[in-house]
Amino acid sequence: MNYKAESLNRLDFPLKFGDRPCRIYGTNCAEYLLLQITDEHELQHMDNEISAIAQGSAHSFLFAAVPVKSWNDELSPWKSPAVWGKDSFGGKAADTLRFLTEQVIPALKQQFALPENVRIILGGYSLAGLFALWASTQTNLFYGVAAASPSVWFPGWMEFERQRSIQAQRIYLSLGDREERTRNATMAAVGDNIRALHHELAGRSKDCTLEWNSGGHFKDADLRTAKAFRWVMEDMR
Repeated sequence: MNYKAESLNRLDFPLKFGDRPCRIYGTNCAEYLLLQITDEHELQHMDNEISAIAQGSAHSFLFAAVPVKSWNDELSPWKSPAVWGKDSFGGKAADTLRFLTEQVIPALKQQFALPENVRIILGGYSLAGLFALWASTQTNLFYGVAAASPSVWFPGWMEFERQRSIQAQRIYLSLGDREERTRNATMAAVGDNIRALHHELAGRSKDCTLEWNSGGHFKDADLRTAKAFRWVMEDMR
């Protein structure tokens, strides 16, 4: 059965945790639960992303867009100085993961009658993609990781992942073919790092892929993220 995009309208009763509302799309009793950490800018294009995920999908899914207030702080796995501009990284990813596992996921399972063994895919773009990869080193809760243009340039990430491996069964990685062409020495490592990560995951017999997209980091983020979720959810090998 194909779940058309028009059948996956945004639900009118979003869950709200304090002052943090989660935008919900999809259907009850779904086979897959898709979770994406977002900011306000991404929410503006979320309808397009959901349509791209749903187009021709053979599986039912429930999608929750979970917003954060401080992108750099709430998604970074440990503290780090600013890489560009003045915004440093607060290293509060553990709090965000705890929020997902202790509040968001149990509430979604209960309210939308999700099966206990629902396959959970955690995804995101940029630093949210790195967060998804990191979160899967902390727990085996996530069936898959959809990491679109993840910030694998983050200081210390590659060394950390080698010591505490990603546990997800399916991992999607992508990068724009111009992203590593930057004068910022730290961020320029993103290309070599994502190649190395893909190579290491494949060497551990993980079901993973690395897709190269045309353009820089800020091109078609919604469609790139949709492709990431689609690959993990569908058998697209």
